Amino acid sequence: MMLDLWYKNAVIYSLNVATYKDGNGDGIGDFKGLTEQIDHMAQLGVNCLWLLPFYPSPGLDHGYDVTDYYNVAPSLGTLGDFVEFSHQARLRGLRLIVDLPINHTSEQHPWFQQARADPTSPYWDYYVWSKTEPESSTADLVFPGFQLSVWTYDLSAQAWYYHRFYQHQPDLNIGCPAVRDEIFKILGFWLELGVSGFRIDAAPFVVEEIRPDRPAKHRYEFFGELRDFLSWRKGDSVLLAEANVAPGEFDHYFGNGSRIHLLFAFLLNQHLFLALARETAEPLRSCLAALPQLPQFAQWAQFLRNHDELDLGRLTREERDDVYAAFAPRREMQLYGRGIRRRLACMLNNDRRRIELAFSLMFSLPGTPVVYYGDELGMGDDLMLPERWPVRTCMQWSDDKNGGFSASSGRLLHHMIGDGEYGPAKVNVIAQQRDPDSLFNWLRRLVEMRQSCPEIGWGALTLPESDCPAVLVQRFTWEGKSMITVHNLSQAQCNPRINDLPGGRRLTDVFGNRIYASKAESDAAIELDGFGYRWFRID
Repeated sequence: MMLDLWYKNAVIYSLNVATYKDGNGDGIGDFKGLTEQIDHMAQLGVNCLWLLPFYPSPGLDHGYDVTDYYNVAPSLGTLGDFVEFSHQARLRGLRLIVDLPINHTSEQHPWFQQARADPTSPYWDYYVWSKTEPESSTADLVFPGFQLSVWTYDLSAQAWYYHRFYQHQPDLNIGCPAVRDEIFKILGFWLELGVSGFRIDAAPFVVEEIRPDRPAKHRYEFFGELRDFLSWRKGDSVLLAEANVAPGEFDHYFGNGSRIHLLFAFLLNQHLFLALARETAEPLRSCLAALPQLPQFAQWAQFLRNHDELDLGRLTREERDDVYAAFAPRREMQLYGRGIRRRLACMLNNDRRRIELAFSLMFSLPGTPVVYYGDELGMGDDLMLPERWPVRTCMQWSDDKNGGFSASSGRLLHHMIGDGEYGPAKVNVIAQQRDPDSLFNWLRRLVEMRQSCPEIGWGALTLPESDCPAVLVQRFTWEGKSMITVHNLSQAQCNPRINDLPGGRRLTDVFGNRIYASKAESDAAIELDGFGYRWFRID
């Protein structure tokens, strides 16, 4: 009997409410506008939405600097608007995952304001303080070049407070029982409003217990406590964690299948782009072969791009330089000495063949695919914007004023790409919905195909060899059914011979229903164009 683990065969769509659709004409996206455009997501075929932070916030870090975890930012609507959106999403079979930035709060959060005003306040222990400046104040900077320290002196408190990120984001103290209880209440609150899961921002730092006078330790067991809470409150809700960690640390997050449900596959993501840059399958194949077998209840979350920089920190210097040379050759395209601040289409020079290859490759990797809003259209970026903001521009709905995003006659809060190759006149939802050959309609078919192939989400992976170094072959087997995916990462046409296939079996092309017969007892030759791909069922 198959367990009802809905996330195993889901396709997730990530968006920011503030940049998606303005429903009241004030120049900022909101839940009213999001509800109006919910059919776009349903038409794409995704069945889960991941909402970036929408809580009250000063907005200094894209909403990750929260001042109230139990409300909606007034500019985005009300709790009533959220519940209406949640209801409409549920009617269309769309689950909701909401972002949970619980590593830190805004310095303007009432908890921090009360803590800094009174060391005897119960909220003092919500944060991490030191009466003297710690020696490690400039170590382990997350944003080198934009961040000076991880400790900042507060005049009111007359003490130093710890912040893994920017100084306006003081870290919560996970060692404080009251903080852990507060986090449980936050989860319980949003579960009651229809949420199906939470994306844990900066998961490694959430469980990092910092003390100025002794080495840090990690409370990984807290992930299990969160999982237990969800299991009792809403049994099919999930935890999706952002944790760019080394393979030796995966067990801390998955446990034996009793902690985090889904973990973003950062290591695979970095080797995917290395493989694309070098036009060879070896980096991706080696990475796939080295990954541990996951517990039954655990899953990878696969992605190409998201709202942050493309982090290449787990590659060697030589490997990173190769990716930079291919996809971010100019300094303004790079960030923090480890990342790329560009959209997918721009990185791939708006080459439709390469964009399709990248998506097909990502959707075929073991796990659950995650699509970043606008990438289904091939939206571009604006490198004139600072830090991570180039990839966070407003959604382009039509070729009308403001790209159909807003009817405002004034200035938009967030940037809209104005013109050029990636402007709304050339890249927008309405035009692509009407064009059967558009990227949107191609991706819609890919989403449909991926959801008809549960072998990828549920099955066991093997990596058959081929005689072409540029070709990655993956075989998935589940409940007696098998399928293979074949991707040519090179621009050169090839006819790879695939080893280790059952003799006499047929390969049925899932896209074109073309049938390939095995040429010998244990191999088959496949025709692949440059940057070509095939998905086959083994009959």
